[in-house]
Amino acid sequence: MSTPLNLLIYLLAGLGGGLLALRTGIPAAPLAGALLGAALVSMTGRLDVAIWPAGTRTALEIGIGTVIGTGLTATALTELRQLWKPAIVITVALVATGLVVGLLCSRLLGLDPTVALLGAAPGGISGMSLVGAEFGVGAAVATLHAVRLITVLLVLPITVRFVLAFTAGHASG
Repeated sequence: MSTPLNLLIYLLAGLGGGLLALRTGIPAAPLAGALLGAALVSMTGRLDVAIWPAGTRTALEIGIGTVIGTGLTATALTELRQLWKPAIVITVALVATGLVVGLLCSRLLGLDPTVALLGAAPGGISGMSLVGAEFGVGAAVATLHAVRLITVLLVLPITVRFVLAFTAGHASG
């Protein structure tokens, strides 16, 4: 059973990881760093698995939903008038790709279908981990999304710079 001291250690590990990650300048650094910090402590096996007090998960889900919701401004709604077609195409393509990749990983790699489908789903780590937790596979889904998120955050900015430089070179040449 988790003790208040164990929960405090997890919180401090998450806080430390989040603050360290902020120094990297990568997008979503606090989230990725906190996840890694708490996960590293958890993976040592020296502490019991964190069991949070009743209502904590609900409060955190409300907080995450509120943070996401505040980003949906009138400006975003105005932009959606122009972006609704690409938004639909991108969403359908990502969901379809996620389903195919998830089913392939399940079948070819022997991964639990629920973990594979939710792990390959196009969503943020916090949201998909919460959905995974509803199915009893939150930790595995969080792991898959953490690897994806960290890889994307490290690789994509470099790739975008390279592609933009390459296409700018061809456009002027």
